[in-house]
Amino acid sequence: MKCVMAIIRINKMNKTKRALKEAGITSMTASGKVFGRGKGLWDAKVLEGAKNDTPEALEHLGKEPRLRPQRVLQIVIPDSKVAECVETLIEANQSEEHGDGKIFVMPMGEAIRVRTGERGDEVLDI
Repeated sequence: MKCVMAIIRINKMNKTKRALKEAGITSMTASGKVFGRGKGLWDAKVLEGAKNDTPEALEHLGKEPRLRPQRVLQIVIPDSKVAECVETLIEANQSEEHGDGKIFVMPMGEAIRVRTGERGDEVLDI
């Protein structure tokens, strides 16, 4: 079993939920608003100019904040569903613009249903 963690744009949340449901992936956890950025690095002089409200620097940075609000999804699924889950997340979130997000696939040691004590893939709602 694996944990697929996706960092996506907030405005893609409903589209992502629908796409996952259509793919038969009905269970996930979504964290509230988080903030982050990718590898987009800014020149120190541009940042200094922005602090001083220099119009050229502000125009160069654009109107978006340096840290973007995003959502984090965690989806624990059997190994057999990982590829489909990742493809679904990409299709629902890809706009070919910076900030589309990231997907991480991590091993998951064990899953336990608290109510019954069941363990393993049986507890996954897939």
